[in-house]
Amino acid sequence: MKITLISLLLFIVFALLLFNAWFYTQQPNMLFYPGSELDATPADWGLAYEDIELTTSDSVRLHSWYLPAKATKQVVLFFHGNAGNISHRGESLQVFHGQGLSVLIVDYRGYGKSGGEPSEQGFYRDAMAAWKYLIEQRGYQPQDVIIFGRSLGGAVATQLATKVQAKALIIESTFSSMSDMANTVMPLISKLVFSRYNFNTEAIIPQVKSPVLVMHSPDDDIIPYSLGVKVYAAANSPKYFYKLRGGHNGGFVESQPGYEQAIKSFLK
Repeated sequence: MKITLISLLLFIVFALLLFNAWFYTQQPNMLFYPGSELDATPADWGLAYEDIELTTSDSVRLHSWYLPAKATKQVVLFFHGNAGNISHRGESLQVFHGQGLSVLIVDYRGYGKSGGEPSEQGFYRDAMAAWKYLIEQRGYQPQDVIIFGRSLGGAVATQLATKVQAKALIIESTFSSMSDMANTVMPLISKLVFSRYNFNTEAIIPQVKSPVLVMHSPDDDIIPYSLGVKVYAAANSPKYFYKLRGGHNGGFVESQPGYEQAIKSFLK
């Protein structure tokens, strides 16, 4: 009986190790959904733009668009979510450009025409490369750069904001940490497996010294509202919260015109 029990325990441990090994290799496919084909360009949305190629500190080539605006010296550094590519962000680009703001939107490594493979640390390098481009090649002052991140991009934007002193940080529909997301999506499995990603916005946002605007919808169907509230609670003042309406991907559209008004008021 004792030998049988030991054998059963060893089998369970071995099965868990095998499952962890398999789950570890599958996590990139579960988190990152890059689109390789560009469906449109800003010209299709009536916006002037420049194709930009950036190079990261680890020599990865990134494809980006720079949309100039004449009305202001301020620029939005835009980090999108975990799916698609920059060609799927037309409505957002029109919102910011409509406010007279220039925009630099970057495709992470592995997305769109960018080289490399998606990874957490790689995304952070991508963000820093975009920042350095604005400061060193475009001549922007740090106080003129607004860092914006939506969904997964909120974690990327926040990490960058801990390293630089930007005018402001805006994070929309983002999560507090990958651990919190895992506990929400798969509460049982998350306790049995090792996660290779942190994206711990809640832990690092206290290091951000810029004013922070957090935007989230109670009706978000992918990232729970409570996780956005956790991010806001962890941020330093001055900080502001705007409650969106609608689902995860379309909340900023359904929340108009209040969405644009909230951003304008925050930046002023």
